[in-house]
Amino acid sequence: MKFLFLFISILISNIGFAQNYTPTDVGSSVHFVIKNFGVKTGGDFTGLKGTIVFNPSSLGSSQFNVSVSSSSIDTDNGTRDKHLKKSDYFNVDKFPEITITSTKISESTNAGRYYFVGNLTIKGVTKPVQFGFGATPNSTGYLFTGEFEINRRDFGVGGSSISLNDKVKVNLSINAKK
Repeated sequence: MKFLFLFISILISNIGFAQNYTPTDVGSSVHFVIKNFGVKTGGDFTGLKGTIVFNPSSLGSSQFNVSVSSSSIDTDNGTRDKHLKKSDYFNVDKFPEITITSTKISESTNAGRYYFVGNLTIKGVTKPVQFGFGATPNSTGYLFTGEFEINRRDFGVGGSSISLNDKVKVNLSINAKK
């Protein structure tokens, strides 16, 4: 009888705990936009992997640790992609992943919106990032959407190129499955 009571107590105490999700490339997009010679150009990364622990009722235990493959860069221009993989840009041989990790997830004042505080690592350089995001439940897990802006020079991407704007806008739409 004690065993049954303990089992039921554990089961009930687990209700409301954060769930584990796995980010997938299917249904996801990691997109960036930057001005080059004053013209907006963009690209995408794939190769999503990592873990997402999320429950809107238990944000204190929520956590994101997600990466993309830096060599997956796709700007719809093979010559440019090859150049961006070199050491003055993403140096994909030495730094095969771009990673974002949360340090805190909190609720926003807008319903269904949350706030991400964490770190972004590109080319071995880690900088803090903060941004609002949405979390929409779907039949397989969640779709997380958000956007933020970084300075490419903070991460040593693109060297001192004067043709590239320093500001890069990053748009995330991450499909995560149970």
